[in-house]
Amino acid sequence: MAATNNEGARQHVHHSYIWLGGLQAFFIVVVAVAISAMSSIIGFIAEVGSRMSLRDAMAVPIIIGLAALGLLVLFGIVVATRAWSYKHLYYEVGPSEFNVYSGIFNKKRVHVPYQRIQSVDQKATLLQRIFGVCSVSIDTAGGSSNKAIIIPYVSKNQAETLRRELFARKQWATQGGDAPMPLPSNAPTSAPTASATVPGTANILDVGDEAWQQVGGVFAGEAVFTGTVSYEYGLSNKELLLSGLSGNASFIAIVAVVVVAVLQVVAGLFDLFPSSSNHVVEMATSMAAQQSAPVIAAWVAGAIIAVSLVGWALSILSTCLSYGGFHARRRDDRIEVERGLLQHQFQGVSVERIQSVEVRQSFIRRLMGYCEITLGKVDAGNDSEDNSSANGLAQRGVVIHPFVKKDRVPEILRGLLPEFAELPDEPIAVAPVALRRGLIRRCLWQGGGFWLAVCTLALQLLMHCLAGIDGDLAVDDGVVMLGWTDAIATGLYALAAVLLVLDIIGSVLWFRESSFAMNERFMSVTNGGFSTVTVSFPRNKIQFGYTKTNPFQRAARTASIHARTAAGVGGTTVRLIDAREADALAWLDWTKPGGNRTATAER
Repeated sequence: MAATNNEGARQHVHHSYIWLGGLQAFFIVVVAVAISAMSSIIGFIAEVGSRMSLRDAMAVPIIIGLAALGLLVLFGIVVATRAWSYKHLYYEVGPSEFNVYSGIFNKKRVHVPYQRIQSVDQKATLLQRIFGVCSVSIDTAGGSSNKAIIIPYVSKNQAETLRRELFARKQWATQGGDAPMPLPSNAPTSAPTASATVPGTANILDVGDEAWQQVGGVFAGEAVFTGTVSYEYGLSNKELLLSGLSGNASFIAIVAVVVVAVLQVVAGLFDLFPSSSNHVVEMATSMAAQQSAPVIAAWVAGAIIAVSLVGWALSILSTCLSYGGFHARRRDDRIEVERGLLQHQFQGVSVERIQSVEVRQSFIRRLMGYCEITLGKVDAGNDSEDNSSANGLAQRGVVIHPFVKKDRVPEILRGLLPEFAELPDEPIAVAPVALRRGLIRRCLWQGGGFWLAVCTLALQLLMHCLAGIDGDLAVDDGVVMLGWTDAIATGLYALAAVLLVLDIIGSVLWFRESSFAMNERFMSVTNGGFSTVTVSFPRNKIQFGYTKTNPFQRAARTASIHARTAAGVGGTTVRLIDAREADALAWLDWTKPGGNRTATAER
């Protein structure tokens, strides 16, 4: 076979690595310096404002000019460093491996055999999307000791060409052939046929995504043919909105950020106007003396509700923007998922790399009959400066649908991943004694309500003992203190009772819904409760399986099933507690080579 035109040639990243990357690095440095010096800046402004002389007034423009000059010098240093680094950052598409070179003083060369390449993903921030560049992540056979290879600031055309080239060479290397023939670089991106596209899966944000795709970016280049799409779908308006309403975004972080920001602003204002702080405190004290406690409590509750609603609205907006332009497709032997209206993310995974299919239902989604579908895949660590979000995304897997009717799961798997279409449908329930054991485990040993009641009782008894021992304590003060103690304890007991009831309900739901199933090729494990998770994986993807028992389980003739797959960075263990002992032994026989007939016969 003939080699491609770029084989062995040095391919530099896009020149926006210098100025756009330098601008980003400069902004981070300036923000870090500003935050660290904020107290000094506020103190200086307060001091100058309280006693400003003519000499001080003349010095202010000079200080501002020196600061601006220092920022320009700093920006020049950052850009010069990036330009120097740019000359030593390039990659080569060799005949048998892919090479990445980097480093100014400490040279680094990364060798990637084509048969080891698992996925070629893309990620672009808002500024990168405007200019048509992205960061390419090349993931190899994963594990805790392997790192994904990041090539920053690659044009969109260059990234698509690289992905097409790497997958083509991977196919030829896997089949033991030579380098593939070069594919046409100006071929249009393939579109699925009408029968391959799921109807009614467009939403209002897709209009913005289509505009992004048409504009592409300043340096995006022409579209590149990367393979034939056989199945594709998106999100409807209803699914997009409901995924935002039922998102798992934490309100605590949003509230904490708002509170900290408000406190910083208030503290800065008090530093600028010291006399006003005393006036505010006096006014607040006077209002508190005039208003009754219920009115104050109502204001506090209203403020908390308002902040929570704002946080909820922000989380809905964030989720909708995150899944704007969502598309999942089957392209040749790969699953591709792209999403993000502002910050665009592209994930692709070979079918052979998929370890499991996970169907997750939260309590709200269970009531609505919806679920989230995620693919578990072999992951590698991220060897980049901005690796927190990427690693978090990898740990979560590839979300192929964030919010879909549960009865549509078989349809999606048949179209997107037909290799997982024949999942087992005859569940094997946990042992009958598992209900009693689950109540003891979840309500007592792991029960938050039970231990909250125990700790509250211990603290209440301790306070009563201390009040009886301290003879110098005034009688009225002692009565008031014990009254407050008993009142708080009563509230905590009520909360403990609520938590205990929830633990009981969760235990019953876990018993009724937890099960496992297996057929000739697949195994499924379901762990129920207020939220339900079903993980299905092929038999040949199980690295090893084992059962585990404690003395209480042996007395009850139950066992815990553990199945280990390679999903994630360090692997994932799927567990089911308190299966029947006979069922657990039959499952162990099923995991052995040629054990399908034995397990099926025993069932």
